[in-house]
Amino acid sequence: MLRIGCHLSSAKGYCAMARDAATINANTFQFFSRNPRGGNAKPIDPEDISQFLIQAQTQDLAPLLCHAPYTLNACSADPHLRDFARETMADDLIRMEYIPGNLYNFHPGSHVKQGTEVGISFIADMLNAILSPTQTTTVLLETMAGKGSEIGRSFEELRQILDRIELSDHVGICMDTCHVWDAGYDIARHLDEVITEFDNIIGLKRLKAIHLNDSSNPLGSHKDRHARLGEGHIGLSALIAVINHPALKNLPFYLETPNDLDGYAREISIMREEWEG
Repeated sequence: MLRIGCHLSSAKGYCAMARDAATINANTFQFFSRNPRGGNAKPIDPEDISQFLIQAQTQDLAPLLCHAPYTLNACSADPHLRDFARETMADDLIRMEYIPGNLYNFHPGSHVKQGTEVGISFIADMLNAILSPTQTTTVLLETMAGKGSEIGRSFEELRQILDRIELSDHVGICMDTCHVWDAGYDIARHLDEVITEFDNIIGLKRLKAIHLNDSSNPLGSHKDRHARLGEGHIGLSALIAVINHPALKNLPFYLETPNDLDGYAREISIMREEWEG
């Protein structure tokens, strides 16, 4: 079964997201933990959570992917911003336990002229400070396009972070197809080689989710601009190959394309028709 969904608005709560997922034939979805450009989170609504857990089971919605706000920068040169990232993520992980057993994704951050080694050290330090052996949520480092001083533009950088995590069984990777393409990994013409490289450097057992996006930019542009499936430089046939790759096809896929619900429904329908299950 193809496990596919998209990014949904969490403004109206979990039950509303479940209803939206049903209207577009999604069996999973992604949502922001809080305002993506700020730090505010809605109070937990126990009744909404209780009803949602029933809906999720009925609709077979799993696993859900919570996305951290863009404002988190775990390797900022400003210690106050690093504190904000640590405190926000720690709070998010507590909140995630209301819907146990799901995924939490974040952008590793930008080292801002401190150097990659310093940035990697700060990211690992934050994760070691907040991860708990009893948590049920798996935290995912996202592959990045490499804008400016972004950490995570290469599989090697992500592996260096993973190697420093004490509770490493609670951490994995989310591969973004637009980001890896923009970072220079040619998933359109050399998908097998890219997957083999990922396996050799990080290990496929660490790969827990895929952000399925086309890219408005040519290979290796380091710009990060998502496009609708088939409307970018990666191309529809290459993205269909991604969902059908033997090493990837049983992972959950999350669309982050520039769409409304109708657009997401169309893309989900196309991918379901092309999935070779």
